[in-house]
Amino acid sequence: MQSENLIHSLIEQTRKVINTVEKLKNNDLQTLTWKHDQNSWSILECLEHLNLYGNFYLPEIESKIKNSTTKSETEFKSGFLGNYFAKSMLPKEKLNKMKTFKDKNPLNANLDKSVIDKFIEQQVKLLDLLSQSRNVSLNKVKIQTSISSLIKLKLGDTFQFFINHIIRHLKQIERIETEMKNV
Repeated sequence: MQSENLIHSLIEQTRKVINTVEKLKNNDLQTLTWKHDQNSWSILECLEHLNLYGNFYLPEIESKIKNSTTKSETEFKSGFLGNYFAKSMLPKEKLNKMKTFKDKNPLNANLDKSVIDKFIEQQVKLLDLLSQSRNVSLNKVKIQTSISSLIKLKLGDTFQFFINHIIRHLKQIERIETEMKNV
């Protein structure tokens, strides 16, 4: 895949994410904290989960881009593991539930609308990092994963994984909104 096409596509996806989440600001706190049951997440808990991942990945990506001496290449070739992780995050028709790491699980946290502002700030930062990534190798720059410091993914794969994870939880938010209307 052409590196520039990948970056362009990820920037477009991130802009759509920002537009979607901006609209959530119009909801009241009761709507944003509504839950189907005590073990499911609210809209704010979904966003806070993403914020917790952003707290890990965005500084990691920023540091690796800033300290990279690599040059950008025309082609990006997804790695086996990176491709697997990125695809595993894509939402499916019947969502495959995944276990969340304890430190990334916001269940029953006391949250307010500032969660939305933080999420949007992180997405703006992501747009900046995507833009900066045009100057480095999406293939050679490696990003440590939140799973283990021993598992590193190519920068291009990390961006795809990270953004697919966001899209997955926006689909979850859509389902929460639908459930709420049907109660």
